[in-house]
Amino acid sequence: MCGINGFNFNQSDLIRKMNTKIKHRGPDDEGIYLDDQISLGHVRLTIIDLSEKGHQPMFNEDKNLVLVFNGEIYNFQELRKELAKKGHKFFSQTDSEVILHLYEDKGSTCLDYFNGIFAFAIWDKNKKELFLARDRIGIKPLYYYFDPSASSGQARFIFSSEIKAILEHPIKREINLEAFNHYFRLHYIPYPLTIYKNIYKLPPASNLLLKNNKIFIDKYWQIKNFENIESEEEIIEQIRYLLKDSVKGQLISDRPLGVWLSGGIDSTSVLGIASELSRNQIKTFSVGFDSEHYNFDLNMAKRVSSFYNTDHYELIISGKDALENIEKAVYHMDEPIANSTQFITMLLAKYSSEKVAVVLGGDGGDELFGGYKRYSYSQLVSQWQKLPKILRKNILVKVLIDKSEQYFKKDDLFNKLNIEDKTDRYLMYMSQKDDIIKKVLDPEVFQPSATYDFYSKKYFLPYQIKDFEKHFMLMDLWTWLVDESLMRTDKMTMAYGLEERVPILDYRLAELSARIPSYLKLKKGRKYIFKKAMANYLPDCVSKAHKRGWFSPVAKWIRSDLKDFSYDVLSAEYATATSQYFNWINIRKILDDHISKKRYNLTCLWILITWQIWASQYLKK
Repeated sequence: MCGINGFNFNQSDLIRKMNTKIKHRGPDDEGIYLDDQISLGHVRLTIIDLSEKGHQPMFNEDKNLVLVFNGEIYNFQELRKELAKKGHKFFSQTDSEVILHLYEDKGSTCLDYFNGIFAFAIWDKNKKELFLARDRIGIKPLYYYFDPSASSGQARFIFSSEIKAILEHPIKREINLEAFNHYFRLHYIPYPLTIYKNIYKLPPASNLLLKNNKIFIDKYWQIKNFENIESEEEIIEQIRYLLKDSVKGQLISDRPLGVWLSGGIDSTSVLGIASELSRNQIKTFSVGFDSEHYNFDLNMAKRVSSFYNTDHYELIISGKDALENIEKAVYHMDEPIANSTQFITMLLAKYSSEKVAVVLGGDGGDELFGGYKRYSYSQLVSQWQKLPKILRKNILVKVLIDKSEQYFKKDDLFNKLNIEDKTDRYLMYMSQKDDIIKKVLDPEVFQPSATYDFYSKKYFLPYQIKDFEKHFMLMDLWTWLVDESLMRTDKMTMAYGLEERVPILDYRLAELSARIPSYLKLKKGRKYIFKKAMANYLPDCVSKAHKRGWFSPVAKWIRSDLKDFSYDVLSAEYATATSQYFNWINIRKILDDHISKKRYNLTCLWILITWQIWASQYLKK
């Protein structure tokens, strides 16, 4: 895992500055390549082939192709064998070299053959073309800046693994107000947008070609088959085969490897398969807090580690640790993503990196196989909407009132249950409520329909998926997982040069998931079919445990260790560049109510705290 940079002109000091800015992603080595129309930079975290032969930028035999690559190609050994049969010569044992030769052989269609997590760029010296690509699910980030009418007369194109490196260039830091509004509704910013005008995320499963001062973006993969597989036995067999094959490929590493263990179904399944396939005792890492009330997951992880006889490590985090690390976590995020676990992930990454260079995680299991409560609640709504309308007013479904207060308040329960528009239904679960946003944002910047229009046009109108809960889970896979969860994990792990691999998010499992009817995911609760498939790897303490969310003491810390910090941050004076965007009287009231326990306001407060910290670091008035 590494960091990559580049731009379409020659300037050695600037490409070196970009490398320095993201050195945390690749602490082991760095390199640059300069040509008349290109500057490429690379910082390396050595995982496969630790020798100097893995140095990047990397060239093919005749040196007309130049590669910078971030990620891992898990099936590179099979691809290498096929390429060698065709006469390609290899000088290293890296997966990077396989990318070069397969691109040489197949051109842009090489992407159809890779199974991995990646973002890379290839410069063709003869054609004067720059080719960039990102993996199918979007596990590794790739940003670019494009100005077709730069003052030099030549279009200016810049790319990097992180925005902070792009900002080493003298470009104007202007807020994209559409992205700003998405952030306050969704807590993150959906691709291709970033918080900045003219800086974009390359979408997952996409490639970009820069040629003759123009860019061309193409999507090389998407899930197309949503036809249900009705046989439980067939689904179970495929899940077992694909996840085992995925873990097997992701255990390949020339550096020490471990597993992040929460004690839940997903990470336990990954650990169980890894233990079966590995000859060595596996190192596992878990995180807890200095308050036993929040340590259910830590205690479960300890029981699972004992079951699998792992070399187990625990990190305990306090409110003081939170105070000392929040600002650093926000800095490494590049743009605001409001999740109060970000610094927890970063501290676990720091702790893990002292023992291993690679960890396997359980990311994606909830999105692919129906693990979140919101899916179950949505299923109840779908069932209720199938009732004849004459019966609906008399059957307000007591279980919805009792068990889903997070989404359905009693005073407007009937109205919300009757929402049939798919975009509205999705945003009801996944976005901040308009009435709260109106309290904190100035009316001049609040765009109430922006997120609805964006999601409806991009993710709902093009698809005819009758099973709403299946569509719901796919939406999370396409949006929230990519731009919130995976982006956060990448930035927090790479802040300390730690590579996280995510076996459950093998694209083949994503394709399979799209063919599993939601009732087989949500039957008897949640993750029914996945738990059946993984039954042999789940000890009783996991398989019989009641599903619960992951809790941290952040809401409590805002009332104690983070109290003074929160009052300081949530003021107009803290980040003056955007202070005019907010209603500071209402924000103070929201914070006061949380501190006094009149109202639980963590979600809203963390959106604001994250924004303020980010704006103070990246924007100057």
